[in-house]
Amino acid sequence: MAGRLDGKVALVTGGGSGIGQATALIFAREGAKVVVADITVEGGEETVRQIQAAGGQAAFVRTDVSKAAEVEALVNKTVETYGRLDCAFNNAGVEGGVKITTDCTEEDFDRTIAINLTGVWLCMKYEIQHMLSQGGGAIVNTASAAGLVGFPGLPDYVASKHAVVGLTKTAALEYAKSGIRVNAVCPGVIETPMVARGAQMAPGFDEQALAMEPIGRYGQPSEIGEAVVWLCSDAASFVTGIPMAIDGGMVAQ
Repeated sequence: MAGRLDGKVALVTGGGSGIGQATALIFAREGAKVVVADITVEGGEETVRQIQAAGGQAAFVRTDVSKAAEVEALVNKTVETYGRLDCAFNNAGVEGGVKITTDCTEEDFDRTIAINLTGVWLCMKYEIQHMLSQGGGAIVNTASAAGLVGFPGLPDYVASKHAVVGLTKTAALEYAKSGIRVNAVCPGVIETPMVARGAQMAPGFDEQALAMEPIGRYGQPSEIGEAVVWLCSDAASFVTGIPMAIDGGMVAQ
């Protein structure tokens, strides 16, 4: 049985761990050739190893998404390696610090915005240029449940993710008639290294996080990845501009 993305080329940023790694593996399972980007070489190469071990095709490009020249080079390398770019999952991000608004420093704020927001914008900027030249494509950005509602103590993170939602909607409208669909996923609390770091920084984090989840558990990275791949597939051909909450019911409360 053919995969949903046979013959397609997918780019995943933040693909060295967590949601990015799980999604890269699902893209490959569905027949896509995958370019994995991450600032961490070991994790990115491990994702490629897993894809190749399962019989898929993948390549790794070390990339800092906050730097325009590196993002442009990443997209160019993707097209150079596999000939096109059909699907992009702009997922690289950081959690920021746990501080209330008045305690958040300029350094904290600037770093979170540079990676979570500017990084997504830069990726779209160069991805869309290639997609326009080939007549279409699909982009999914990682926002967050924190892109839909506020969370005290995470001002820089919440600001960055709300902005990703707005950026996603704007790009979706701009390119709707050009064959390019742009959506966002808004994960709740997912069992990833980022969440594990949050638990280390804040005593009682696990209990508080689970209490926010009506479904009563953390989400799994693959549960986000399945949605991302669906959004990039022809099954979602009439879907653009949405921030899809995948959060165990968190923002329905």
